[in-house]
Amino acid sequence: MASNGRPLIQLYWVMFQPRQRQALLFGLPVLIWGSTWYAITFQLGTVDPLISVAYRFWASCILLLGFCLLTKRSLKFNLNQHLRMALQGALLFGFNYWLVYQAEELINSGLVAIGFSTIIFFNIIFGVLLLRQKVESKVIGGALLGLIGTSIIFWNEISQFEATQDGFLGVTLCVVSVMIASLGNITSAKNSSLKIPVVQATGFGMMYGAIIMTILAIVLGKPLEIDTGTGYLLSMGYLIVFGSIIAFVAYLTLISEIGPGKAAYSIVLVPLVAVTISTFLEDFQFTFFTGLGMVFLVSGNFFALKRKKALGK
Repeated sequence: MASNGRPLIQLYWVMFQPRQRQALLFGLPVLIWGSTWYAITFQLGTVDPLISVAYRFWASCILLLGFCLLTKRSLKFNLNQHLRMALQGALLFGFNYWLVYQAEELINSGLVAIGFSTIIFFNIIFGVLLLRQKVESKVIGGALLGLIGTSIIFWNEISQFEATQDGFLGVTLCVVSVMIASLGNITSAKNSSLKIPVVQATGFGMMYGAIIMTILAIVLGKPLEIDTGTGYLLSMGYLIVFGSIIAFVAYLTLISEIGPGKAAYSIVLVPLVAVTISTFLEDFQFTFFTGLGMVFLVSGNFFALKRKKALGK
């Protein structure tokens, strides 16, 4: 421990150059969230998804806030700050997740992945409207390349879309979910600008999100049960520590440093990792179009982030 009670790892962290630190913050969510798509498959079955997500965020907030206590980070916030963290939690860890699960009952996961690749555009729009941020043409160009790449990768699933009432409802729920997640990104950026620490804001946000998910589950009559199987418990542990705590803290810290527009490129790259893992573990058929889509994804990120004002500049 350092003299101020903070762990030594924090001293090493600040020694990183901004470019190195932001590259790490960018890469962690990509790698982790790309793997959580596979981990979530072990969560499906016995326990209702809404209950599983509630368990996930209850455990995550307890661990994260406990970490804050151990490292002597202040947990004293006024009512206004708690309301801001509650809004962040409701958007990022509550209604967003609920609507995603509702959408996936009506449309395939490929369409949901494509829907979430549009979060960059919503982050740009809301960033301009709510944070008065400037729009960079290269960011929009990179976002378009990313959207095209994701669409190519999941073209098979797009072609299976049926223009039924359920199909349109599923797409609508997906779009609304992305908008809510984007507003959560913007709220996090605003909270950081108001000097609310990212780690504490994430911990309390997850607590408020868990409360919302639990209330929703009770209102909807979901049974509060647990799966004691090894696959469920191990995947839950991975989702709690890596998928929730590490990935979200890294991503929201990145938002505070480079803004929600550019930070969202990490979400766009998630399908690249997910498809790679699925190819080796789930017999996903890697085709020429899969590779072409990945090229577009990487090109979009390179185009938007490599020049001045890119990561670390």
